[in-house]
Amino acid sequence: MEGTGGPYLNTAAVTSPVGIARLLQMTFGCTTFSLVAHQGGFSAAYGTFCMFVWTFCFAITVFVITCEFTHLHSCLSISWGNFTAAFAMLATLMSVTAAVIYPLYFVQLGCYPIGCEVRDFRIAASVFAGLLFVAYAAEVFLTRAKPGQVTSYMATVSGLLKIVQAFVACIIFGALVNDSQHGKYVAMQWCVAVYSFCFVVTVVVVAFSVTGKTALLWFPFERSVVVYTFGAVLLYVSAAVIWPVFCFDSKYGSPQRPGLCAKGRCPWDSQLVVAIFTYVNLLLYVADLAYSQRIRFVSHL
Repeated sequence: MEGTGGPYLNTAAVTSPVGIARLLQMTFGCTTFSLVAHQGGFSAAYGTFCMFVWTFCFAITVFVITCEFTHLHSCLSISWGNFTAAFAMLATLMSVTAAVIYPLYFVQLGCYPIGCEVRDFRIAASVFAGLLFVAYAAEVFLTRAKPGQVTSYMATVSGLLKIVQAFVACIIFGALVNDSQHGKYVAMQWCVAVYSFCFVVTVVVVAFSVTGKTALLWFPFERSVVVYTFGAVLLYVSAAVIWPVFCFDSKYGSPQRPGLCAKGRCPWDSQLVVAIFTYVNLLLYVADLAYSQRIRFVSHL
């Protein structure tokens, strides 16, 4: 019997440049966490985070390859193009973070006290973690929207920036909960409200894009996103002014790091991290606003 719906298997899912990049992601990811689990070892929250990143990204990549190879993604009630673009950007950010953290905390040049074999395994795992980041970055590069190309929103610069903004906000939240003394002044609480509001709305925008439900909304989604981005820029400007004043001005905080502040448990360090990434996210929202003037949304790709 002849099939009428085309071939059952999509060989382009593993032979195209994007497919090859995903196969490399799967290979490098599996190799990385296998080296760590077998002999390299990990400990504490930093090591657990790295293992989570590698296993999570590996699992989702296998899912993506399987769905595209078997055409099963056509049965899912999501915008597949938006989903894969969003995941590729998120995996790029997560993998580069793990590729920096693991060697920073677990790799050493000498053999003492962990032994030369463990050291070699950790060095090898760090190398493959770096290759994993390159593979995910390659997918983002290959699938990003080209000028004049009709593509999914999450593949545009504005869509990719949404993922980066949410990721940076998570870094800010991590610093806030690490004894940042954010409840000391009402003005600092305002900044926390800004970070939380912008994070939630950004995640909602990504969620609507990935699920492909933007066309069902009773208001123009694309116009609302641009208006929100403009509002987020104004909110982050206020936080970029208020947070440093109430943390590093001598009247409210400390211009310099206290000498007796314990490393890793110093509120001043957390406040500095929040300040730095506040400015990073402000620049990201400004860039997002600029690029959003040049794109058109496509809901179901």
